[in-house]
Amino acid sequence: MTAAASTQTPQNKTVEWLNRLRANPKIPLMVAGAAAVAIIVALVLWAKQPEYRVLYSNLSDQDGGAIVTQLTQMNIPYNFADNGASIMVPAEKVYDLRLRLAQQGLPKGGAVGFELMDQEKFGISQFSEQVNYQRALEGELARTIETLGPVKNARVHLAMPKPSLFVREQKSPSASVTLNLQPGRALDDGQVAAIVHMVSSAVAGLPPGNVTLVDQTGRLLTQSGTGARDLNDAQLKYASDVEGRIQRRIESILAPIVGTGNVHAQVTAQIDFSNKEQTEEQYRPNSDPSQMAVRSRQLNTNDQVGGAYPGGVPGALSNQPAPANSAPIDAPAGQNNGQNANGQNANGQNAQRTQSTSTAGASSGPHSSQRDETTNYEVDRTIRHTKMNVGDVQRLSVAVVVNYRQLANGKPLALTADQLKQIENLTREAMGYTESRGDTLNVVNSQFTASDETGGELPFWQQQAFIDQLLAAGRWLLVLIVAWLLWRKAVRPQLQRRAEEVKRVQEIQQQNKEVEESVEVRLSKDEQTQQRRANQRLSAEVMSQRIREMSDNDPRVVALVIRQWMSNEL
Repeated sequence: MTAAASTQTPQNKTVEWLNRLRANPKIPLMVAGAAAVAIIVALVLWAKQPEYRVLYSNLSDQDGGAIVTQLTQMNIPYNFADNGASIMVPAEKVYDLRLRLAQQGLPKGGAVGFELMDQEKFGISQFSEQVNYQRALEGELARTIETLGPVKNARVHLAMPKPSLFVREQKSPSASVTLNLQPGRALDDGQVAAIVHMVSSAVAGLPPGNVTLVDQTGRLLTQSGTGARDLNDAQLKYASDVEGRIQRRIESILAPIVGTGNVHAQVTAQIDFSNKEQTEEQYRPNSDPSQMAVRSRQLNTNDQVGGAYPGGVPGALSNQPAPANSAPIDAPAGQNNGQNANGQNANGQNAQRTQSTSTAGASSGPHSSQRDETTNYEVDRTIRHTKMNVGDVQRLSVAVVVNYRQLANGKPLALTADQLKQIENLTREAMGYTESRGDTLNVVNSQFTASDETGGELPFWQQQAFIDQLLAAGRWLLVLIVAWLLWRKAVRPQLQRRAEEVKRVQEIQQQNKEVEESVEVRLSKDEQTQQRRANQRLSAEVMSQRIREMSDNDPRVVALVIRQWMSNEL
């Protein structure tokens, strides 16, 4: 019996609880109202849920943990996306959080910079100091390269040879850079050259040729012969700039005449990018001496009076003095003045003047005089060094199309010959027309075909902004529909049931009151007292029965009631 009673007790409790709910209609109404309010609040919060955007992606575990800790301390909600590869926060707080986290040095990244030098301890060896410096330099270079748009991650390896006292044994450092590019992005030759020169400039003694760049696919980005390709790119850009400048100049000068949008010009420029240098040297010999500058002048005079002293080989006939002349000999003064044109050299021209006079007198004896004069003039030389400009325009070809002018009634009208001539003259002046250079100009007057400039735009119902607004409105519409369904299916039936029960109770009370009033029986005092005692006895029995059931079902409640009574009496 005890086992059966114990097994039936939970069932009895459930049945009794259901009976109590049915007996008290307020409880289902409260439960339905609370459920409806909870569902509506949840839907409103869902509709107001902020849009999450990526704060950081592809973080290391250390940086991710540090960022999550900071977000938790700042009470910022966050989510994970791409299997934990990205941290997402509300869209309106993305930039604020990036600035606040950057102030705290987050994310630090895989590479370390010069902050590594702050952690050096006293007594560190020179080798460790050199290694730390190299690591810090590699980290700083990697951070700098990662600031570029197409680059996602970068790794830099430096090979720093040991310095040597001997020049022949000195080796230049080298660098290897591995780039992880953004999806769908690539580096052109100019960007590759910029990274190479940036790394080369950051390391002392590192030539640009010793820098190697490799992307994430293993493709070598630094190849030989890139200088020519870079030059070609620069040439194309310069040619495009020249053509665009001339085109804008033509359209700006013709726009006030024919109207904006009624003239189109195309320019083709043939530019000479050859690098030329020319040195020219001219000589002008046999010039007038009076107009020439004297470089040097040398005068040599030799006078000798009397015979020559005996000389020669001892014991020979040459030692005897010469006999006296039988007759005087007068040699007239001879002058040799001239210019030796054939004696030109790198230093200049020489002109020699020689005068020799020999006079013999009977009384004075032999007399000789010699005078040599040499004058060197500067060579009349002209040296001209000419360096041609790179990027000179060799030839221009311009084509101009002018639209018909519109009359007052909207009909198009072609331009007259004088108007076309005027436009052609203005175009020649604007483009810098040179006939010797071979420039060409062609001006055409034709009616333009009307085109819809907005034809390429999507309709408003296909634009992303409209779709976003539609989704936001759909969320709120869903909230309203759910709230209406809860009101129609949960809350309203309970209210109607409650109203019907109240109405039914009022009708029963009214009927009982009418019956009591119609069948009122006058009882004596004794009968009334007996009836009152019987009612009290019946109510006492009912109460005692309820107390027994309560004590059987939950004795703890009865104990608590008795304890309360005793405490009140004491």
